[in-house]
Amino acid sequence: MPRTYDLTLPDLTGKRALVTGASDGMGLGMAASLAEAGAEVLLPVRNRGKGEAAVSTIRARVPGARLVLHDLDLSSLDSVAALAERLVTAGEPIHLMINNAGVMTPPDRQTTADGHELQLGTNHLGHFALTGRLMPVLRAGSARITSQSSIAARRGTIHWDDLDWERSYDGMAAYRQSKIACGLFGLELSRRSRAGGWGVTSNISHPGVAPTSLLAARPEVGRADDTTIVKLIRWLSRRGLLVGTVESARLPALMAATSGDDGGFYGPQWPGNAGGPPGPHTLWPALRRTEDAARLWDVSEEMTGVSFG
Repeated sequence: MPRTYDLTLPDLTGKRALVTGASDGMGLGMAASLAEAGAEVLLPVRNRGKGEAAVSTIRARVPGARLVLHDLDLSSLDSVAALAERLVTAGEPIHLMINNAGVMTPPDRQTTADGHELQLGTNHLGHFALTGRLMPVLRAGSARITSQSSIAARRGTIHWDDLDWERSYDGMAAYRQSKIACGLFGLELSRRSRAGGWGVTSNISHPGVAPTSLLAARPEVGRADDTTIVKLIRWLSRRGLLVGTVESARLPALMAATSGDDGGFYGPQWPGNAGGPPGPHTLWPALRRTEDAARLWDVSEEMTGVSFG
């Protein structure tokens, strides 16, 4: 049987939280936990039907939950800009932000609406642009921003000579790059906020390994059937072996977003970091390269047209 863990969140009454990727899986669990702690939760979703189902699920668990659905496709910088314009125009501060949504290993190279490799464009560039465009309301809320990396970021590197994988494509290597980028962004945001007096804090997390939909059948990314790996992960998860559950996978990001240190890194604590209770981590080698983080920041501004300055 899988082991169960939980996390006591502080009282978030009066706070507004934004969670991407909250229409299912661990993102849905994060949104429900934040609502249960009293926060108003913004759920930007690509699929409105799935978003409405998520709202119903959360309200069944948390009667009276304050939830607001928004449309967002992170693979479109125009969609990112449209959401940010609505939220900044409304002017209500955001106090917590979890950049959680992602896509993993399309079997063939795909691109975003803006021509970038899908995983880099969705997992990193979309969140980079959204965070940058939301800075007025994030600064107004003295926000804590948590960016979700992945256990895949323990290996790999930034593919500097071909960031968009136009000359060759390796789905897992491209995924690793995108999640290293998420981590480097979250850490560099912390450094730049401290240096510039931006008034926000930023940290990073990873969920370990859990039977989420990332490796399941995803026709929209060209995967018609569940992968062998996700079948193995489900088998291990049901037996409480080595990996976590969808419920436990939500906890590191929640810890980081509600009580984590500025510049900290949080993830599961079992040996191998694939499962277990949440806690602080030592940075993996690829995430320690501050020169890569600064270079990636400049490149990301060029690729998205979004400047935090």
